[in-house]
Amino acid sequence: VYRPGSGVTAPVPTASPKPTYTAEAMRARIQGAVLVECVVQPTGVCSDIQVVRSLDPTFGLDQEAIKSVRAWRFRPGTRQGEAVPVLVTIEVAFTLR
Repeated sequence: VYRPGSGVTAPVPTASPKPTYTAEAMRARIQGAVLVECVVQPTGVCSDIQVVRSLDPTFGLDQEAIKSVRAWRFRPGTRQGEAVPVLVTIEVAFTLR
């Protein structure tokens, strides 16, 4: 697994669906961001998804962030013209309208 930089290009999101709020989190009016780390595979999908900075473990927003990132699609990162697995950090924002 590579990190962006020194000849490795970062993956580019092509689809980034918004996360859904849980009813409990909405009632508690929780807003903020979950920091998620994952490996973008050469196929453009995320694997090895884990929460780096939690917004709120009690109301299920961390799980919703993981679910959302699982649905993201990327143009894969490359190294010397070849698609390679790249470790990325994604901020998943939760905002009430």
